Order: sequence, then C-alpha cells, then structure tokens
Amino acid sequence: MTTLIIGGSGFLGTELIRQAAAAGQPTVATYATSPGNTARVAWHRLDLRGDSGRVDAVMAEVRPHLIVNASSGEADWAVTAQGPVRLAIAAAKYGSHLVHVSSDAVFSGSRDYYDESCLPDPVTPYGAAKAAAETGVLLVHPQAVVARTSLIIGGGRSVHERAVHELAAGTREGVLFTDDIRCPVHVTDLAAAILELASHNTHGIHHLAGADALSRHELGTLIAGRDGLDASRLPTGLRAHSTLPGPIDVRLDSRETQRKLRTTLRGARRFLTAAA
Repeated sequence: MTTLIIGGSGFLGTELIRQAAAAGQPTVATYATSPGNTARVAWHRLDLRGDSGRVDAVMAEVRPHLIVNASSGEADWAVTAQGPVRLAIAAAKYGSHLVHVSSDAVFSGSRDYYDESCLPDPVTPYGAAKAAAETGVLLVHPQAVVARTSLIIGGGRSVHERAVHELAAGTREGVLFTDDIRCPVHVTDLAAAILELASHNTHGIHHLAGADALSRHELGTLIAGRDGLDASRLPTGLRAHSTLPGPIDVRLDSRETQRKLRTTLRGARRFLTAAA
C-alpha cells in the first residue's frame, strides 16, 4: 500500500519520507519547484495552484492508500486554501486516507489554550487560508484527518533554528519576541505522530504540538544553548509593540490526541538538548 507525501521536498515532507520508507512503506512524493534529494522515492511534479486535472492524473498513476499533505503555500490562497480541497476531492474519489497538516495560525490567541473543539478565528490571510482548507477538506472528505501543529524544530534545519544562528551572528536583522508564545514540536515526533494517526481508524481534527509553551525568545535561548551559541547576543522585543499582524499567544492543547498515540510529542525543553 503506497504512501503519497504532498510537499515531499519540504522540511516536514523530507522527514515523513524518511520515516515511511524506513518502515518499509512504498512511498511516492510530490514537489512544486524541485524534487528533494531522497532517492528512495519516486517524484512527481504537482503544483496545487493548478487545475484538478493534474491532481487526478497523479492519483490515477500512484493509487495511494495514504496521502499526507505537508505542502506549504504561505498566504497564497490558491495553494493553501483551494489546493488541499482539490486534493481531498481526489482522495475521496480514489478511496485514499488523507491527513492534511494545518497550523495554529487558524486561531487568534484570544484564549488561554486551544483544544480540538475550539472553532478557528484567524486574524491573518495565512490563518484564514488554513482555516478555509480545514473546512473544505472535511466537507468533501469527512473521513480525512486534519492535524494542526505549531513551530516545527529539528536538527538545525528549520527556519526557526537558522534564524537564531543568524541573529546570534549578527547577519540578520530582527528580534525574538518575549511575548509571542507557541508550542514547538520536533519534526521527528510530528512525522511519527502523523504516520501513527494515519494508521488508526480515526478522522476529524487532531492537535499535534509540543508539550511546552514557550516564547520565541525562550525557544531561541534553548536553541543557542544546544548549539553552543551566545544567547546574550539574541536581540529581544515585544510582538505587542511591533507592526506585525497575527496572534501573539497561541497554545495548542494536544493532550486529547496524545492519549491516542504511542509517539510522545516532547516539549522543547526536553528535545532541545545537545543530543536532540
């Protein structure tokens, strides 16, 4: 039974491919601009901004048992909102199980914690696109899984870790906010949890975020400590005093989903060690 990873050349997609292939699952992946460097999978070009004909063509050739949509189109409505719905329509047509990866950006930050029962109330174009995709995916494919997550960290390869290195080196402008709170998750934990969820007879919305709620600056300090950087060189600021749009404090409560999983969604204080 074949697993199809949409957005396989991305950070999360690369880890999903690694774990699926290591488990002996026949794995196929798609890319929008260039394929990844993993030779163990077959690659198909797929731009989710295109019409549904290309999606259908890939589905007809691959006939996947499982599809994981790990693509990222930022605030591009055609990719982030409309593309996943086209994919879900095709998945339902071919009888494929679908896991659609979503984001904590669907929330405004007006609550202390957000569990799976909370309704989206996005305040940015990206969050609105993600929320629209969730609604559309579950409407056309009710047996699909929507997996919301937070900042994805791991192995020094994430955009967040690279930003910390550049800020510490003085090669990047900006600050790390002390009031911008998220629940970072390690990419290996997230990929394992997604694949485990996919193996269950489950559907609907699930939260897959790390156990610790941290500010961007706290996260940066932990990354600096792991990587031997001088954390005192990391500039700080307040998101509330900036002109950046978006929620300030979004804490995903993943406890309900965690109870269903063998995979532990570690907190950043645990996984950001020298050995992680």
